Order: sequence, then structure tokens, then C-alpha cells
Amino acid sequence: MEEEKWERRVLGYGGMMSLETTIASITGDRSDDHTSNWIPWRQRTSFKVLPQAFADQHSFARSVSTSSSHFCDLDFEDEIEGYVESIQEGEDDKEELKDIENPKAVVPSASKREQPPKVAKPKESRLWIMLLDQGLFTVYKRLFVVCLTLNICGLALAATGHFPYARQKATLFSIGNILALILCRSEVVLRIVFWLVVKVLGRPWVPLRLKTLITAFLQSIGGVHSGCGVSSLAWLIYALVLTLENRDNTSKEIIGVASTTLSLLCLSSLAAFPLVRHLHHNIFERTHRFAGWTALALLWAFILLTTSYDPKSKSYKKLNLSMLIKEQEFWFTLVITILIILPWVTVRRVPVKVTSPGGHASLIKFEGGVKAGILGRISPSPLSEWHAFGIISDGKKDHMMLVGAVGDYTKSLVTNPPSHLWVRNVHFAGLPYLVNLYERMVYVATGSGICVFLSHLLQPCYADVCLIWVAKGIEQNFGKEIMEMVSGFPNGKVIVHDTAVLGRPDVAQMSVDAAKRWNAQVVFITSNPQGSRDVLTACKAAGIPAYAPIWDS
Repeated sequence: MEEEKWERRVLGYGGMMSLETTIASITGDRSDDHTSNWIPWRQRTSFKVLPQAFADQHSFARSVSTSSSHFCDLDFEDEIEGYVESIQEGEDDKEELKDIENPKAVVPSASKREQPPKVAKPKESRLWIMLLDQGLFTVYKRLFVVCLTLNICGLALAATGHFPYARQKATLFSIGNILALILCRSEVVLRIVFWLVVKVLGRPWVPLRLKTLITAFLQSIGGVHSGCGVSSLAWLIYALVLTLENRDNTSKEIIGVASTTLSLLCLSSLAAFPLVRHLHHNIFERTHRFAGWTALALLWAFILLTTSYDPKSKSYKKLNLSMLIKEQEFWFTLVITILIILPWVTVRRVPVKVTSPGGHASLIKFEGGVKAGILGRISPSPLSEWHAFGIISDGKKDHMMLVGAVGDYTKSLVTNPPSHLWVRNVHFAGLPYLVNLYERMVYVATGSGICVFLSHLLQPCYADVCLIWVAKGIEQNFGKEIMEMVSGFPNGKVIVHDTAVLGRPDVAQMSVDAAKRWNAQVVFITSNPQGSRDVLTACKAAGIPAYAPIWDS
């Protein structure tokens, strides 16, 4: 009778687990007769949620393990919105997910009485997690320090008279830093850079060490952006000090424009401070955008005023193009303007179809296929806010975004699904795009983090990949369409762990075991900061290169 009850529950869940697997997961019975069925990954076989035979061999399904519990018992443990902008912490589920067929029945891997009590962990501040989550000496922080140190050295040399050119062209050095930080955030430029990197370095003979170094640099290029941002302020302050010391050879208008520009850049930098950016992202985004645009307009005014001003007559000469093109500041500012305008030329309002399988996530469908590894931005109001998400596509007719309902905007997609959204037609490349640098790799995703990797299963991929997906109530919350995308692969190619059925796993150990078994060159992770840290730490201890998005990727 008990077996019949469990069989009905499993079938109600979608037939994802066999009766034997379900009973084994509850009773703890282990059979040494089971062996994994190894089949070339291009062949399709039936799909199960972490089959017990496979789990027995590789110790993947320790359902009562409390390690890395933040990965599980979550509705959606990470919000992929902010894959590029920020990584938000997940929130614990307050209720157990209920079985579809029987609302009163829950299908855990062990009863609550059998599970050990949860140990409360000391809660770290969000600022601490963002700044020190992956260590004091991450590639991001190193790039920030290098950029800032080089500029400080230049400033010191200029101030002591050992760098006359920098003293005369302090404003140019400030504008040059602004150009560098814009290049680090230009979606068009980075798309070209990522494409070239994959084309040139995505070959078997290229040393793995070089590939991992390039991956770390491109993932952390935000360090150059922030380092150049602070440096531009330092150079502009230095230029303004020199101007005030020599105020007899300039005008009040030039000093006023320079001072206002400096104030706007300081405001933009303060808005980008990690805690402000994380807790008040819309305020950061609007301040960064409109203060930046206003500062750019004032920069043009500054160039026009300084080019046309004659210190001898203390008046402005008639300005012409031949005078402007001789100024280096003009060309730098022109390139900055083009790079800022370019993404906005591609903005379009497009029809979308939004569905919500279980009210915990939205599936947004767009027309047109998209290459694997690409991310996109959507907006309800283009001048107000933009949100970045991974794209799911088979590269043919259409593409989708899987959005966990965590923030105010993402929840509104469930409660009030729109018929149209604003998009940028130029999609940008992120960490998933670098998959084709490697020959064998492992993906680790929790919750809606699966979306950034699915395209590599649906499209031809140079790398031979293994996917681990840990989430709660998969079919209920993500729908049958997503389930079909991850089904049909051989055991070991795609490992799906539903915590509502199998309990909480040790995802860090699961990742290391999969990487060793798959002989992976690298591991990519998408999870919340704490979860990513656990996997990164475990992989590092095992000598496996691993990468996860950071708050300012």
C-alpha cells in the first residue's frame, strides 16, 4: 500500500522519478547492483531527477545533508537580473512546496522528524558580502588597484614637475580615463572583444592557463571601469586646481563649467558605491545615467570654451572646425559620445508573451533566435530602468528569458504581465559566452540561474558540457517547457536535483565530484553570493578553475 501511494505521488510529479528511486531516497536503502549507463552525450535517453544508482556511485544525493543549505529550501535562490548589474541574495522559503496532484501531500526525501535541525548561521552584512565575498585579492580588486596606482603615479610625477605633458594636459588624462571606463562598459565593444577572444583562443593548442587568465580578466573588467572612474576624478581635481592657480589666464565660465562637471561626476561615483547601488539600484541607475549625460554635455561646452578662449585678449575667438580637430580632447570626447549614443540607437519596443508556470517565475518570449551565451536587457521604461537577464534560445525562431519573481519589477511580470517591452537589439556577451574557449566544462546553476546555460544545450557547442541544476519544485515553478529542455540527456550529462523531492544537497561537493568525473577544465556557477562562494572555495581547494558572476561583473 505504501509503495502504491508513493507511486501515485511520483506520477503526479510528472514521472520524473521511478518508484524504486523514490522509495530508496526515503528508506535509505542502497543497491550495489545499479550501474550508470554511459552513452555518448549526443544520444538521448530517458530523464530522471538524479537517479539513485548514479547518486550511489558518486555520493551526489545526500538528501539529509545540511551543507550549502542556502542553495535549497529557497523559492528562487538567486535573481539573474543583475547578472551584470548585481547579484541579489535569495530568501528562505516560508512554506514547503506542495505536490501538484495532492495539495496536502509533500514529497520530501525524508520526513521532517528525520532531518536534523537547521543550525542558524551568523548573517553577514550585504556590503561585506559584496566587497569581500570572494576574498580581498580578487581579479576585480587587483584591476582596480592597478588602474588607480598607475594614475596616482602619473599625478605624482606631474605634480613634482617630472611629467610636464601630464601637467599641461591634465584635463586630457581625465577624459582619457572616462573613455577607458566607457569602453569597459560598451556592449558593442565588449561583444566584439568576446567574439575575438573565442575565435583566437578557443583552440585546443592554446594553453589552459592563458584561457583562464583571459576569462578572469573579462569577467572582472568592471575593476578597470571603477578604477578609471576614480582616477578621472583625481585628474579633474588636479586640472581644476591648476586652473584656479592660473585663473588670470582663464575665464569664469570655464571655471564654472569645470566645477559643475566635477560635481556631477562625484555624484555619479557616489551613487555607484556598492551599498547604494545594491539597495537602491534604480536610484543608482538614473543618477549614473542622467548625471553622466549632463556631464558629457558640459564637457563639450568646456572644450568649446577652452578652444575659443584667448588668454591675451581675455575674450573668445570665433570657433571653427579646424581649431577643434587639432585638440586631442575633441577626439576623445567624440569617441565617448558615439559609444554612449550607439546602444540607444538600437532600442525598440517589441511584443512579448509572458507566462508564469507557478507564480514564482516568468517566462518571457521574444521573436528571433539568439546565439548561445548572450544576455539581454529589457525595460518597462527605457529612460528609467533596465534589467539584464540570460537568454534561452535554440538559435532559430525565438528566444526566452526566465525571470525569478524576487524584486518589485520581476514580481510585477507575474502579477501584471506586459504585452510589450523595450529591448536593446544589440545583445551583450557575458561569462557564458566564454564556454567555447574550453573543451570540457561543468555548469552549476541554482534556481533561475539555469537560463544562462540552457542555450548551450539547445545549440551546437564546441565544449562538451555537464549541467548541474539545483532548484525547488522544478516542474511547478519553472513549467514543462523548461523541463523538456533539460530532459532526454544521458545520466551525467544533465543532473537535476529538485530539493522538494530529494532534499538539500551539498552542492559544493557535488560540483567538485562532477568536475572530476567529467574531467572538466573549468566550472561556471550562477547562484547567490554565498552559494557561489561555497562552490568557488571547494573548486579552488580541488585545483579546479571556477568562475561565478560578481556584483559588478
